[in-house]
Amino acid sequence: MKKRNAWLGILLLALLMGAGGRALWLWLDRPIERVSIRGEWEYVSADYLRTQLAPLVVDATWLSADLGELRDRALQVGWLNEVRISREWPNALVFELVEQQPVARWNDDFLLNPEGEPFAFAPLSPPAGLPDLAGPAGSSEEVLDYYHRLKLHFEQLSLNLTQLRLEPRGAWRLQLNDGAWVMLGRRQHEVRLARLSASWQRELSSLGDQIRYIDLRYPNGVAVAWHGESEFTVQDE
Repeated sequence: MKKRNAWLGILLLALLMGAGGRALWLWLDRPIERVSIRGEWEYVSADYLRTQLAPLVVDATWLSADLGELRDRALQVGWLNEVRISREWPNALVFELVEQQPVARWNDDFLLNPEGEPFAFAPLSPPAGLPDLAGPAGSSEEVLDYYHRLKLHFEQLSLNLTQLRLEPRGAWRLQLNDGAWVMLGRRQHEVRLARLSASWQRELSSLGDQIRYIDLRYPNGVAVAWHGESEFTVQDE
């Protein structure tokens, strides 16, 4: 009898503790009333981030909120590269945010970070002065890498590489100083660039503002088209 009473007492204590624990949980799991954002940002504003993040927690409660899921959803917000979320007593969430660092425009509607990953910039405006890159889906890392290599090449000629395009069939074309286009093609890039450098240093540099495009897709020499005039070919010496 005594043993039966002891088990009954333990059962009642467990029930009381369970009920108390549930009551404590319900008391703590209150609606989120405040969202704090922390970080240092150059391109985005605190108002923009609050506007984008607020809908993510509108129905969340403090203890039940799945922080991992919230982080994944927050990373879909344009301009966010890293997100860390923690709870702050008694009813707040803290978002620690690291913004994307744009290094180029991509296919008009996106920007690229230093790893060559595209991200949407709307509704904000993209920073001025970024190079304009384009290519097929999935080629952003390749195009950015080639841009960096070409940029160093043209800097030796005191030229600024402002646009670079990879066409669907693998041909490259580029723009210099926001003016002349260069048709590089699909093959023999190093040979063709060396030919362009020689022609530029020899005679084309003084005529740069008049050039509409330069076509390097020739076995020898380069073809040049002038603004308002027909094309002619500069032969290698």
